[in-house]
Amino acid sequence: MNSIKERTQDIREAANHLGKEVFTDNISKKTEQRLELQKVSPKLATLEEAIRKSGLKDGMTISFHHHFRGGDKVVNLVVDKLAEMGFKNLHLAASSLSDVHAPLIEHIRNGVITKISTSGLRGELAREISMGLMEEPVVFRSHGGRGSAIANGDLHIDVAFLGASSSDPLGNACGYSRSENPKSICGSLGYALPDAQYADKVVILTDDLVAYPNTPNSISERDVDFVVEVESVGDSSKIASGAIRDTKNPRDILLAQQAAKVIINSGYFNDGFSIQTGSGGASLAAVKFIRESMIEKGIKASYALGGITAHMVKLHEEGLIDRLIDVQSFDKVAAESLKNDPMHKEVSSCEYASADEPGSAVHYLDIVILSALEADVNFNVNVLVGSDGIIRGAIGGHPDTAADSALSIIVCPLLRGRIPCIVDEVTTLITPGSTVDVIVTEYGIAVNPRRPELAERLKAAGLRVVDIKELRDKALSIIGTPAQLPFGDKTVGIVMNRDGSVQDVIKNIAE
Repeated sequence: MNSIKERTQDIREAANHLGKEVFTDNISKKTEQRLELQKVSPKLATLEEAIRKSGLKDGMTISFHHHFRGGDKVVNLVVDKLAEMGFKNLHLAASSLSDVHAPLIEHIRNGVITKISTSGLRGELAREISMGLMEEPVVFRSHGGRGSAIANGDLHIDVAFLGASSSDPLGNACGYSRSENPKSICGSLGYALPDAQYADKVVILTDDLVAYPNTPNSISERDVDFVVEVESVGDSSKIASGAIRDTKNPRDILLAQQAAKVIINSGYFNDGFSIQTGSGGASLAAVKFIRESMIEKGIKASYALGGITAHMVKLHEEGLIDRLIDVQSFDKVAAESLKNDPMHKEVSSCEYASADEPGSAVHYLDIVILSALEADVNFNVNVLVGSDGIIRGAIGGHPDTAADSALSIIVCPLLRGRIPCIVDEVTTLITPGSTVDVIVTEYGIAVNPRRPELAERLKAAGLRVVDIKELRDKALSIIGTPAQLPFGDKTVGIVMNRDGSVQDVIKNIAE
């Protein structure tokens, strides 16, 4: 055996060869480091420090999530700081943008933001972009499409800025808090999880910095580079608003009842079925009506998927739904349920709806109820561009769930004011008609000719099944033929299919 002196020399030579330090069993150094870590994390920084240390440069891509929806405060806070620091030509890749993000208009005009990728746009920002504000067209992806694009590198994120309801100093973060009086709660961070996993640098912003360890957590400290404490990341009271507000509209309630009857008589309403309801008052309200039949028939659902609401939580707590799979909590009740119930599971947008993910939940989905701005005689659906040509919605998981579910139901009125919702050709193609099975209106139910067996079941149940062209004609007989929209020559938006191909383009509206 070599002497201690000889071994020491061998160890030094080996360390020198590898460019490494020689191991020392320094107990006092270990204790010192541990005490220092408990005092302050090296990841804690101000927003400006985090931006500088992230290596962000002009022309790079920054990302955000939209789990606070209309109450989000992170996007404006961060982009304001980036503008103050002099950044230009940035690509903003948000899971969705809303009317609260109108301040981005000035940042676009000043060259801070020159490119946007998102699932949706609303409000004044959407209007200005529809009019031709940006030189680069906005790229629109579904939630599943965005997750796939991030995972496969089509959408590379340099720095992700992710708001969290709570985080410890190392970056273990989630969308709820166990503090006594949390400032914010959004529930699932499903749309932020691919960003956290694949972005080059990740910055967590939180208004509730808690002691280590913040567990259970949605985002692990191993994926986080910086933690920034701010005054507020979002207003929780504004999550359940707009498209996901509970409806009291009599027409929506009638549509919800009809949609429930379609489900009950479809052949898919069996013990162990799975379901998702999209945004829109009628589709959300349909849950209330199927509950009665579930109790009457002794039927239980295996899981409810997607944006989880208080209605779904109630059915789960009553034992009518076994599990909740949550990519986005649509209200505080759902967010609290996620925090407290082990059968309420948070999933990333990839696990939710990616076409490339073998275990994606939509692959096993039986029934989905979705809304629409308009549908055409070929069952194509538009949920993004209004009848006036202005962008005013979001793709969301619409095409993902329609494509993979066994039964896709679109719920929409025949008319909205003086605007027909059943038309010859949709303004913008979002969900291909080949993936849509049923369209429910207050004037009748249209079944895709690809599904004759479904039409027969509904007719046998006494439901009014009509040809979709009959619905179009009925709309036109009431309001006449609408004038052509004054589209210009400039492309302001590009709609991507969930497989990464270009599906449609959106042209500017002339003033």
